[in-house]
Amino acid sequence: MPRRVGIIGVGWYGFRPSTPEVHFQGMMFESSHRAYADANVDPRKDVDVFVDCQEDLWEGIAITDEFAPEPIGGTLRPTFTVPGDGLLGVAHAYMLIRSGLADVVAVEAHGKPSEIRTLQDVYYMAFDPLHVRPLPTGNPFFLAGLDAQAYMQRTGASREHLALVSVKNRTNGLKNERAPYSARLTVDDVLSAPYAVYPLTRYDIAGFSDASVTVVLASEEAAKRFTDKVVWLDGIGFSTETGSGAVEWHAWGRMLSMRDAALMAYKLAGLAGSPSESFDLAEVEDRFSFMELLSLEELMLAKEGEAHRLLEQGHFNLGGPLPVNPSGGSLAMGVQLEATGLARLLEAVLQLRGEAGPHQVKGARKAVVATWRGVPTYTSAVAVLSAG
Repeated sequence: MPRRVGIIGVGWYGFRPSTPEVHFQGMMFESSHRAYADANVDPRKDVDVFVDCQEDLWEGIAITDEFAPEPIGGTLRPTFTVPGDGLLGVAHAYMLIRSGLADVVAVEAHGKPSEIRTLQDVYYMAFDPLHVRPLPTGNPFFLAGLDAQAYMQRTGASREHLALVSVKNRTNGLKNERAPYSARLTVDDVLSAPYAVYPLTRYDIAGFSDASVTVVLASEEAAKRFTDKVVWLDGIGFSTETGSGAVEWHAWGRMLSMRDAALMAYKLAGLAGSPSESFDLAEVEDRFSFMELLSLEELMLAKEGEAHRLLEQGHFNLGGPLPVNPSGGSLAMGVQLEATGLARLLEAVLQLRGEAGPHQVKGARKAVVATWRGVPTYTSAVAVLSAG
């Protein structure tokens, strides 16, 4: 029988717009040190494999893999990097443990956007060099604007609905110490702000924050040696949209990669019946306000075209039937580049351990986490978690 995989420790550092007191390696060390203490493990003896998620373009360093092992405790130990979102790194850990190749795996992801002087150029560099990069758009997020318009046209969602997402999440963030962009806003505040890229105003788009998150995973047998505080990773899925994932093949107003990733995760988790009735909370993609609604539909937590109606009814509020982003999501916590997916996972783990503090969802036993790597990619990952 395949082995069960549990999350036995989490650690974090940062979640601020700027962290001038520490370099990125220092953030990696701090979050990892805290995660190992939380899991009661000695990284030099107990961790079999170390996974680090980082990308040369974000770091501004060639062969950034060289900087991975030392700060996370992986020096002269099996260590590899994943150039993608941290939740993809967790998928690698899940496979290593389920296959029996490892008993304990540590996964770290980080982002320090405050030190990237040419952030917009990095986004443009990721565009297709022939068809998209030459477009004089002035804002690389124009792709998100096109997706938002297509989604609104297909479902009937309005700019007011997008504003409701921004208001909900930034208000939720007021109860979360890791949410520097939380604020008391009204729908009028969001709608009256200048457009960043149509139809999104600056309040519809998450800011950036510096953070590192480390997660320690273990097989059920190994977990018992270290702690009785386990959150089970029941299933995880990941996918890149049909074709190369470039805009030439993108289904506008949809996120097919998230649907495919969800189907994979749900199958592994053995979910039966309606996914919308399976979870007590959801931490999902919301770096653009429309993406929360789109994510809920691709995750099958709302029927197609119904997410904005459920939002109106308060269904996704902190006290509603399915709290969505009770942490405040990326709109309140910021985008941490490759650590964004682990930020959503961190919040879900704390919820299921009953340690989320003022934004705790009462009786939380089951959660779904979903992330998208962001413009201009169409790669997603989804995880299903349950309390121990």
